[in-house]
Parts: sequence; C-alpha cells; structure tokens
Amino acid sequence: MKKSLLLAFLTILCTTSCSESESNSQYVNTVTGSIPIDSMGLTLIHEHMLVDFIGADSVSPARYDQEEVIAKVLPYLLEVKKYGVKTIFDCTPSYLAKDPVLLRKLSEQSGIQLITNTGFYGAVGGKYLPDFAFEETAEEQANRWIEEFENGIGDTGIKPGFIKISVNEESPLRDMDAKLVKAAGITHQKTGLQIASHTGTWATAKQEVEILQEMGIDPSAFVWVHAQAEEDFENYLEAAKTGVWISLDGIGWSVDEYVARLLFAKENGFLDQVLISHDAGWYDPAKPMGGDFQPFTNIFEILIPDLNDKGYDEDDWKLLLEENPKRAFGLRN
Repeated sequence: MKKSLLLAFLTILCTTSCSESESNSQYVNTVTGSIPIDSMGLTLIHEHMLVDFIGADSVSPARYDQEEVIAKVLPYLLEVKKYGVKTIFDCTPSYLAKDPVLLRKLSEQSGIQLITNTGFYGAVGGKYLPDFAFEETAEEQANRWIEEFENGIGDTGIKPGFIKISVNEESPLRDMDAKLVKAAGITHQKTGLQIASHTGTWATAKQEVEILQEMGIDPSAFVWVHAQAEEDFENYLEAAKTGVWISLDGIGWSVDEYVARLLFAKENGFLDQVLISHDAGWYDPAKPMGGDFQPFTNIFEILIPDLNDKGYDEDDWKLLLEENPKRAFGLRN
C-alpha cells in the first residue's frame, strides 16, 4: 500500500516537474526581444495598432506619421493595461502597414509586450499581395519568412512571433491561397512559428488543415482565425477533434454572439482549444487623425461579467487569456 502511494506521488511529481520544465524551455518573440513563455501573462491574441487598406501597390510608411499614430494609440494600450493585460499580438500583416519599429516604440512607452508576425495576406482577391508573391513558389515565400524569423524583419532586427496569412472563402481554395498555406507550413516546420490564418468558416479552414496534414504537420499548429463566422456549432466539435485552435476574435465590435459560442465550448469540453480577442483598434492612414479607434476592453467590461453570470469562473478566464495563448504560441529553445 505504502509502495503504491509512493509511486503515485512520484508520478504526480514527475508530471508536474516535466510540465514546468517544458514551459520554462519555451519562449516567444516580442518586438523588444524574446521572453520566456511564462512571462506572457494575460494576453490578447488578435488586435491591431495600425492598418492601411490602400493595397500592396500603394502602401507606404510615408502615408502616416509614427508620432501621430503613437499619440492616438498609446492611451488605449494604457487603458487595457489597467485590466492586467501584459501581452498583445498585433495581427496587421505585411503590405497592410505592418510596422515593427512603431510597435517597438508603443511597447516601450506602454509597458505592454507586443508581438508582430511574418507571412502574406491573400484575402480580398489578393489586393494585399505584392506582385512577386504570385510568381514565387511556396518554398521561395517560405524562405522570405524564415529569413525574418532568423535575422529580423527588414533591417529592424525585430523577429516575428507567429505567421499571419489569409485566404479567400472558396472551395476549392485558389491556387494562390493554397500556396500561402503551404509556405506557412514550410515556415512552421523550419521555425516552429504558429500559423494564424484569417479564414472564416470551417469549410475553408478545413481545406487549409488538410494541406498541412498532407505535409505531416499536426493541426495544433493552425489557428482558425475569425471562427465566429461559423454558424454551425457542430463544426466547432469537428475542428476541436481535429486539434486546431478555434479563435473567436471580433469581440471588440460585438459581444452577444460570443456568449453562446463560449458557453457551447465549455459545455462540450473544448474550451482548452479556444482563443479570444477583440480584433480592435486601429489607426487608419486614410482617415483624418486615423479615424475612430475601437478600444481593447469589451472582454473585460462586457463579456466577462455576462459569462460569469452564466457559470464561468476565474479558472475559465485564466485558461482563455493566459494558458491557451502560451500553449498555442510557445516556441522551443
């Protein structure tokens, strides 16, 4: 009896220490350098500081003033910091005004750890793809993204913390979109970076996952971005069974539809595969003074109180806002 109790204790001890050791060996790249994964803290995995929708052929840093953007955005970062947010993933892709240096300045002035990305954005019919993207192979595109991971974006020295792509809602996928998914898969294989794909419905996300599986990549490497677009909740069960991350990330603009989805996730036991965020912000260079800015606060001011009244508790929020982001985006040393 004593021997069995001792073995049980040692098993628990080993499991705990192995788990802690695994966590301690992981890290994530922020715009100010890499940090241990346990330093992420409360995290928003999909927000925007700056987005320019003019198109890949016209986007340019000359279309905005960094200091003006900082003056506009900084108060919103300081506001959400009061709710305990320590880390924010900026999901603005390449050729939509991704500006790692701007993000570094905002991080240094706000004290919030910001994370940028690599990859290309294929949705909207390829409006945000540079001309060369149509000519390059998946391997050539992946080499660009791997270079950014290894040496930094441009001459900034700032390394991406994840891969951001997007595809058009079509079946079958366009050849260009399938190529982006494959390039993301190659990049993941070489770097470990998580793939976050602006998608929408499961019918499209499933095609992306199948491409990755054909490459021998586990579906847990894939974040189904904008999964709130899915109307059939049963498809969440299929996605969860597959192993993908289900990202419900438009909470900055509306809240009600997320309550039902998050209750469904908890009731059906896949809350540990769900990510949430606002997809809020952002400074728009096409609008006077950057236009209206949507705050990063609906989760804390509206969603949490509402779901707490319906049975959510502190452990659920810790899972959604701390543990799941670490598990989804951690890189191994």
